[in-house]
Amino acid sequence: MNDRPFLPRLAVTLGEPAGIGPELVAALAATGIAADLIAIGDKDLLLLAAQARGIALTLEADDGQWRRERAPGTLRYAHIPAPAPVVSGKLDVRNAPHVIAVLARAADGCLEGEFDALVTAPVQKSIVNDAGIAFSGHTEFFADRAKCDVAMLLVAPGLRVALATTHLPLSEVPAAITPATLVRVLRIVHNDLRHRFGIDHPRIAVLGLNPHAGERGHLGREEVDVIAPTLAALRADGMHLEGPLSADTAFVPAQRARFDAYLAMYHDQGLPVLKALGFGDAVNVTLGLPFVRTSVDHGTALDLAGTGRANPASLIAATKLATELARA
Repeated sequence: MNDRPFLPRLAVTLGEPAGIGPELVAALAATGIAADLIAIGDKDLLLLAAQARGIALTLEADDGQWRRERAPGTLRYAHIPAPAPVVSGKLDVRNAPHVIAVLARAADGCLEGEFDALVTAPVQKSIVNDAGIAFSGHTEFFADRAKCDVAMLLVAPGLRVALATTHLPLSEVPAAITPATLVRVLRIVHNDLRHRFGIDHPRIAVLGLNPHAGERGHLGREEVDVIAPTLAALRADGMHLEGPLSADTAFVPAQRARFDAYLAMYHDQGLPVLKALGFGDAVNVTLGLPFVRTSVDHGTALDLAGTGRANPASLIAATKLATELARA
C-alpha cells in the first residue's frame, strides 16, 4: 500500500501561445517538483516547445484524480486548442479569446475544488485588448471571476512587496489612494500573511506616496490627510504597521530585516527594488482569492519564444511557492 500523501493538484496555464509560456511549462515538467502538474492550454504547443528544448515530455489527459507521485518529464493536461496557427514570437489577435478561455477554465477549476492552486505563465495584455476584450491583467481577471477583493504581492528571497494600486497610469494614482483602498488592501495582506504564509503577527511597512513621504505636507498632502490617519485606525485594530515611510530609504538592508512585507502605493514604486534584488526568483501572488494563485515576475519575451533559451527559474519558483501554500 502506498502511504505517501496525495500531491497538490496545480493548474498551470500556458499563457500567450506565441510567447515563452509553453516552453517554460515544458521545462517545469522536467523538474522533480512534488506536485501534480495539469497544463491548461493547447497540448500541441507543449509538445513543440518540449522538442525545442530537447525535453522528452510525456503527456496524459487529466482524469481529475489525485495522485501520490509524478515522474519528472510527465505532465497532465486539459486541452484547449488555439483557433489560429501559432508562430513563435508573432502575436495573433485571433488567439486572444483562447487566452481568456484558458484563464477561465483554470480559475473555475480552482473555484470548484478541481485544483489546489493555480500557476500562470505570462500573457500579452495588449493583444487581448486589441481583440476588443477588456483585460487589465491576471489579477483583475481572477478577482472578477471569483467576485472578491484582491491584492497583488510580489515575493522574492527576503522581500515581499504588496501594491495599493496596480495597473494605473501614474497620473491617476493620487486619487486612487483613499482610506477605503488602504483599509481593503492592508486587511487582505495582513490576513493572507497570517493564514497563507503562517506569520502570526505580520510587520508591514507602508510607503508614502510622495518623495520623502511628503515632508510633513510640504511635498504633498496624501501622507498627512490619508495615509497616516488610516494607519492609525488600523493599528487600533491590532495591526503592526509602520509608516508612511520614505520609499528612498525604506528598502535598505537594515529596514528589510525589520518587516515581513511592504505596501507600495503604486506599481513602479516597489517592484523595481524587488526585481533588482530577485529577478528570476521573484513570484507574483494574488492575495484575497479563495484559492492559491502564483505567477512569474516577467513578460512573454516574444524575442526568445521558440529559441529554447527562455529561463524557467521564475515559473519554477512560482510553482514551488504554490505547492507550499497549497499544502499549508
